[in-house]
Amino acid sequence: MIKIERLSYTYPDGSAALRDISLTIPDSAFVLVTGVSGAGKSTLLRAFNGLIPHFHGGTISGRVTVDDQDTLATTPRSLAARIGFVFQDPETQFVVERVEDELCFGMENAGIPAAEMGQRIEEVLKILNIAPLRKRRVTTLSGGEAQKVALASALTLRPKHLILDEPTSQLDPEAAHDLMDALVHLNCNHRLTIILAEHRLERVLKYATHWLHVEKGEIRFGEVREMLPRVPLHPPVVELGLRLGWQPIPLTVEEARQVISEIGAAGYPVMNYGAERTKSLRDSRSDSTVIDCRELSVRYGSTVALEAVDWQVQRGEIVGLLGHNGAGKSTLLKSLVGLVKPQQGAIQIDGMANQRKKLTEIARIVGYVPQNPSVVLFQETLRAEVAFTLENHGVDGGAEQVLSRYDLARYADHYPRDLSGGERQRAALAAMLAVEPPIILLDEPTRGLDYVQKRRLTDLIRRWSAEGRTVIVATHDVEWIAGLATRCTVLEHGRIVADGETADVLLHTAGFNTQLGELFHNPALLTVEHLDHLDLSESTATASRQSASFFAASNGK
Repeated sequence: MIKIERLSYTYPDGSAALRDISLTIPDSAFVLVTGVSGAGKSTLLRAFNGLIPHFHGGTISGRVTVDDQDTLATTPRSLAARIGFVFQDPETQFVVERVEDELCFGMENAGIPAAEMGQRIEEVLKILNIAPLRKRRVTTLSGGEAQKVALASALTLRPKHLILDEPTSQLDPEAAHDLMDALVHLNCNHRLTIILAEHRLERVLKYATHWLHVEKGEIRFGEVREMLPRVPLHPPVVELGLRLGWQPIPLTVEEARQVISEIGAAGYPVMNYGAERTKSLRDSRSDSTVIDCRELSVRYGSTVALEAVDWQVQRGEIVGLLGHNGAGKSTLLKSLVGLVKPQQGAIQIDGMANQRKKLTEIARIVGYVPQNPSVVLFQETLRAEVAFTLENHGVDGGAEQVLSRYDLARYADHYPRDLSGGERQRAALAAMLAVEPPIILLDEPTRGLDYVQKRRLTDLIRRWSAEGRTVIVATHDVEWIAGLATRCTVLEHGRIVADGETADVLLHTAGFNTQLGELFHNPALLTVEHLDHLDLSESTATASRQSASFFAASNGK
């Protein structure tokens, strides 16, 4: 059992993170932790295993106990056998070169006999289905693979409690589903307590038994269904159920289908908003090709990353680049910006071959933000990060205005790598896109962003597109990109397997549909944003019955 009694915590710089928190997490619970970026989620998670205050310092009051062991009186190293931790950036946890050695490292420090170490390694490799990775170097792992290896490393110590900070943020939908299945297995069959912070609620909520919402350093805590009306964040099917007054509120697409099948009634009109919006965006798009890839092939040793890719992008498009982990999305973006040299084929940016340009020349017209924000943050303050980019492009001043654009002005004098995951993501956007180049490449830009920040990023990208800028977004966040992209391209094993209007691609590509897309299979109802264009003005009961009939018809019933 994990118990917190009147916990308050202030960081060394004087910023208050947690305020008089008390709660008890029962053994074998599966706890979802939510809250906007900077609300105190990561701080609370670090208090569970003693990193707060042993590693971060600061001022703490109150008490945290893990199985009656006081975290203030116990070092994080001693607590590791009881409480495993997987950080938001798993690559920062690795200390040795090979995956198998990484799995051994923690057990060696804990004095576990060699024979037992081998047995535990085989066990976690099987549970997480990552046996093919055991001989790999950690530097060659994709983001999703690194996430699983970090989890495996924590599991080798056989903790009773497991804490994960945004574990699906770098995973494609299928890999996220596999990870959640593994966590459910550990929770149900091995009786592990799972405490998981996550922004993509549609991936996690159905598995949780309890919901812990952090807001301005304070909490709300309870069983999931009890918390639904108390938390201002909901996945699409929950939002649908709340708007239509369904009882019980569905947590999954399957539950929503069951509600629909049981209500029934007369038809319900729906505005064909999705199709009309896509058409207007398509018609306003320029026919000017700004990116032209021909027979593009990239290999890393014997591994094929891209194979004979033909792909063109028009000025002003917002293109969602989808695919499973390792499909070639990041390689394609790096090729466009000149960081990866193709073995075959050609790339033209604005009519000029990339091969003839220096990286500095490409960077003037192509802004690239990688999926790990820390790799581009190296100055002492956030203001200095932005100023560095502006100076490199011959622009004097303007750092404060750029920071305000990304809601970061209050962090101008902070050390960028000390920011929360979502704040670091926005910091990387501000630093790399300060001069707003005409072509913008974003690799997993919603990693660590809460719903509010994602809406702001959506508005920003739409503004760029309206101004004629071209935006290409590699992402696993299907629910977000469905309401943003004018077009989607899907990669698989380095090849393009689908390319076209967003609704068409998502509705007809297995594994990349939205919750509402799965429920209705209607291009007018892909996202929660589309629900705003339904007529829900009638009484809740009547609207529920009428919409149920339409929804059933949409499903061919």
